[in-house]
Amino acid sequence: MIAGISIYELLTLTTIIFFIGVYGFITRKNLISILISVELIMNASVINFVIINKYLYPDMLQGVLFSIFIIAVAAAEAALAISIIINLYRQIGSVEVKDTEIMKY
Repeated sequence: MIAGISIYELLTLTTIIFFIGVYGFITRKNLISILISVELIMNASVINFVIINKYLYPDMLQGVLFSIFIIAVAAAEAALAISIIINLYRQIGSVEVKDTEIMKY
């Protein structure tokens, strides 16, 4: 356990980070900002896995293993999303969400 910090404080922090990511995902109009918001959401879930594993089962590593898997998936997702955004910018000249409607046709 972490000395001086309760589980409630840490879970409150990760909840705030999660909802900042959700707010950014809903309100942003730029694809890069939306990608950053998705990364915030995934990082908040990773921190939750580690915190809950540390406080409930300090001798087991399941939460850490899930966290490593989520980090690997997030890295692959970010690389793929950035490559798509770069391709969109080359074709359209913008990374705004409203300008991606051109790809429908």
